[in-house]
Amino acid sequence: MASLEKTSFEKTSTASHLTSSIRLPQAIALYIGSVLGSGILIVPGLAAHIAGPASLLSWGLMTLLVLPMALVMGLLSARYPDAGGVSSFVSRAYGTKAGTLVGWFFLMSVPKGAPVAALTGAGYMTAAFGLGDGTRIVIAALMLAVSLFINVFGMKLAGSVQIIVVSAIVLVLILAISGSFPHMEARHFTPFMPEGWISVGQSAAILFWCFIGWEAVSHLSEEFVDPKRAAVQGVTVAAIIVGVLYFLTALATVGTHSYGGSGSDVSLLLVIEKLLGPAGAVIAGLTGMFICTATVISYTGASSRLAYALAREGKAPAWMGKMSSRFQTPVGGLGFLAGCFVLVLVLYGTGAVSLTTLITLPNATFILTYLGGCAAGIRLLKGQRWGRTVSWLSFILTAAVFPFVGWAILYPLVICGIYFLVSIGRKNKAQA
Repeated sequence: MASLEKTSFEKTSTASHLTSSIRLPQAIALYIGSVLGSGILIVPGLAAHIAGPASLLSWGLMTLLVLPMALVMGLLSARYPDAGGVSSFVSRAYGTKAGTLVGWFFLMSVPKGAPVAALTGAGYMTAAFGLGDGTRIVIAALMLAVSLFINVFGMKLAGSVQIIVVSAIVLVLILAISGSFPHMEARHFTPFMPEGWISVGQSAAILFWCFIGWEAVSHLSEEFVDPKRAAVQGVTVAAIIVGVLYFLTALATVGTHSYGGSGSDVSLLLVIEKLLGPAGAVIAGLTGMFICTATVISYTGASSRLAYALAREGKAPAWMGKMSSRFQTPVGGLGFLAGCFVLVLVLYGTGAVSLTTLITLPNATFILTYLGGCAAGIRLLKGQRWGRTVSWLSFILTAAVFPFVGWAILYPLVICGIYFLVSIGRKNKAQA
């Protein structure tokens, strides 16, 4: 059965292709923009609030995990470039049913994850300028609209924008981190583990939010000009840069005690404000907005391509596969995301859901997406040097984090239930 499913997948996946326009510099920027996003703004403070200075142990673990995780996605993207990304990898390894389910895990994560990133960046802006929550929602909506608009024109433009934005982000982070060192105090590192070892595991689960993104660019691999070079070299360079910047930002947050209470979700703003004063808050606000815009651009592009790929294989409504005749971009998938973004912002604006809930819900589906990708790597990369080793390492370490997602496991269970009910309905309809 699996072999028949893989044959069907291979036939449908070669039916049409997106335009190849992403080169190595753009790939590096897209990888960094996908991973170095809202997490660096909000998670260092939240993790420190949960585990205190011991959160640095969680950061160390996740920094070590990031390279094998990234390499698995890079190696798979180089060997099997496809808009389906992780979904296509799992389909090749374990059949289309498993691949489709993983694809829907990711597809239903982004409608929540992208607004979280936008609201986080907008939160930095409103905190810097003393604006209200209504303004925060308006800014977030504009960020999402800009990301959708850029993706209509294609990944060549999106990749070029990412190079500029990511370069500015990295420069500001380096200045903030280096400037914070004189303000660090030894007393901020004691007691080192005030909440015990369990808090380290809990903070590690939240930290996973910071390192998702490698799977997003795998959905753009069909548009790489040179997939082997752009995927493997791009992801390696990006992983080193991201891992170092994340750990140093966390160190600066703990060392200057820029967290606790209402300041935990704007910890980087507090770090820069301590360094540069009121002007630093403005710089941090603008930086936060650009960081999150870069993330939303990448995830919007990735998710719209996945929607297109699933529709191309008959695993999503046909309208999701609609392409722009002028730009050859997946406008059907972008339309789906636009509707989801509006719904999520309305729910947040009315107080029906909180930002914490929006962060927690997609964590489980993102982790399951990675587990699927790592499992696919174990089977598909067995003949490649280090491929199977890094796949096993990533699978084990990611699986160790999963139990800490808590009640968020309900979200992928709901997706599974809907998926199987729809599958049964289609089967009964076909037999009727």
